[in-house]
Amino acid sequence: MSLVGAYVALSKPLAAAIPVLLLAWLRFGIGALAMLHWLPKPADEPALTPAIRRLLFLEALLGNFLFTLCMIGGVSLTSAVTAGVIMAGIPAAVALLSWWFLKEHISTRTWLAVALAVLGITLFALSKQELPAQAGQALEAKNTQNMVWLGHLLLVAAVLCEAAYSVIGKKLTGTLGPKRITALINLWGLALATPLGLYTAWQFDFAAVPAGMWLLLLFYALAACMWTVWLWMTGLKVVPAAQGGIFTVLLPVSAALVGVLVLGERLSAWQLAAFGLALASVLLATLPTRLARGVRR
Repeated sequence: MSLVGAYVALSKPLAAAIPVLLLAWLRFGIGALAMLHWLPKPADEPALTPAIRRLLFLEALLGNFLFTLCMIGGVSLTSAVTAGVIMAGIPAAVALLSWWFLKEHISTRTWLAVALAVLGITLFALSKQELPAQAGQALEAKNTQNMVWLGHLLLVAAVLCEAAYSVIGKKLTGTLGPKRITALINLWGLALATPLGLYTAWQFDFAAVPAGMWLLLLFYALAACMWTVWLWMTGLKVVPAAQGGIFTVLLPVSAALVGVLVLGERLSAWQLAAFGLALASVLLATLPTRLARGVRR
């Protein structure tokens, strides 16, 4: 999740240099080349059933393809700090979906954590202190604010996609190995991104992209498609989905830190308060039971 937060933040300069649809296609393409040796079926692994194939497609559609578009689009219209705060709601979303689809038990303090996460996200959205990456252009103030709200909605959609990705991934790890899951869902992501990616590439001037951006793209693709997915699936194999979702707290923390330390963004008082509420929701959800009771008292 620390790697996810880092590439979420670093996708902002990438999205400014490369169109979002083309960026997603290049990401999946690089990942597919890097994981060719992970595609063959191991001898001890069962054949893919129609149900598993559907889950792989949904995992790729929600967790790879739509998450990538929503996340990159949201960050390009707001900031890495915004992404960090809104994505702090991922643990609560994972817990809710785990309760609904996997029938995992969700405690009262998890519901309280959900309320804190929603409050933090709402407070941040109401602060209205950010401008999109294209703010230097001659846009009217009203249109600019609408773009910021669109960025917020895209990031919330990315949260829901990431939560679904965790729940579906938990079911997949009961049948397939982490490496093969990683390679197969990336292949589906490449197939989904190829039509629009090719169309965008046809009109794009690749020579205008600085050399440093290509190196950043390589890191982004390997981190987003290969390293983080393999690590996540390996962990989900032995950890309940709701408990695994708790570790996504590292995503917003890492994204915000990279936004402030690397991209030169700032945290306002409102943003700090919202970020604190979002992280408090995670803290409440992860405290040991006895300590949590003492905090509530």
